Amino acid sequence: MTVRPYTISVPDVTLDDLRERLARTRFPDEVEGSGWDYGTNLGYMRELVDYWLHTYDWRAQEAALNRFHHYIADIDGQEIRFIHERGKGPDPIPLILFHGWPDSICRYLKLIPMLTDPAAYGGDPADSFDVVVPSLIGDPGMSPPDKGRPLAAMAELAYRLMTRELGHERFGAGGGDGGSPISQIIGVNHPESIIGLHLTDIGFPILTADFPDLSDAEREYLARSRERGFIEGAYAVLQGTKPQTLAYGLVDSPAGYAAWIIEKFRTWSDCDGDLETVYTKDELLTNVMLYWTAGPSVRAISYREEWVAPSLAPDQRVDVPVGLALPPKDIDPLPPREFAERNLKDIRRWTVLERGGHFAAMEVPDLMAREIRAFFRPLRETRREAIPKGNVRNP
Repeated sequence: MTVRPYTISVPDVTLDDLRERLARTRFPDEVEGSGWDYGTNLGYMRELVDYWLHTYDWRAQEAALNRFHHYIADIDGQEIRFIHERGKGPDPIPLILFHGWPDSICRYLKLIPMLTDPAAYGGDPADSFDVVVPSLIGDPGMSPPDKGRPLAAMAELAYRLMTRELGHERFGAGGGDGGSPISQIIGVNHPESIIGLHLTDIGFPILTADFPDLSDAEREYLARSRERGFIEGAYAVLQGTKPQTLAYGLVDSPAGYAAWIIEKFRTWSDCDGDLETVYTKDELLTNVMLYWTAGPSVRAISYREEWVAPSLAPDQRVDVPVGLALPPKDIDPLPPREFAERNLKDIRRWTVLERGGHFAAMEVPDLMAREIRAFFRPLRETRREAIPKGNVRNP
């Protein structure tokens, strides 16, 4: 049997080791009055580590995660773990959603029930989805020494999961950050299987393309994007060139791992500099814990493979229906539609959200649910789903 139920269960020895490391955290000093300008604020990290050590309850968070249905699929010797929640409507659309870095399946935990059971949130049950959310931490299915194209490999693994293992002839896909190019790769390689792609960004490969006929608005956008990348992109240069060097510090220090991730959540979210107006400490730490407990995987942070051999060409056209829900406080400035249309050929819905940042599904799940339902509503008639090969809840 290739698909089987899975329960998240971190060994006690791993949690004991975590507590010992947190108790021995060696904090750096800080430039007086620097706040967050130099990176993760010392005062906040002391507060967070103290909470992590004395108040945070992983077992309670683990139980909350396990209220979702988790599975493992073995696909041609490659293993992938995923959430699969069935829709509570008359004809749910299969929808696979991908996270990126430094988030995890936590990106979608609030959104999933809004999509599977819209009636429970004041919506129409006819807008329901069967939702699949793979865990990409460490790139499932990729062997540790593999130097191939991880996004392309993940896209193909996800395609096989949705079609061969779960029996969907056609399905929707979407996501943000790394989830955007993964979705686009499936759209390029298997357009006949895609009902539509719903994205929160245009994908980073297009930003490196050399188009000779840019408009003034496009040139201004790229200039602002590059300026933003110079200020905020040092992490990506390191993870894209020397991830092994960074990995020693992260896998040895849970506080260090948290500081590396937390700073991105503060900078990239629509929180006006106050993380806890958007996230609770429990939410932030549970996301970090999924990285920490996954083991010492360099894959969890490496961008190098995509920098060396990108899975998606910068000027490659995606010729399936696309919906974009663009958060106003994302990392990059809002792109001109004409620039997005250079590789997203068939944009059916273009929305600038009222609020939200890079992790929009986690920050504003109500807005994202609205947009996903609205985008797929007119596409439901085009769906021709194959008869499922089996109910993975009872494998």
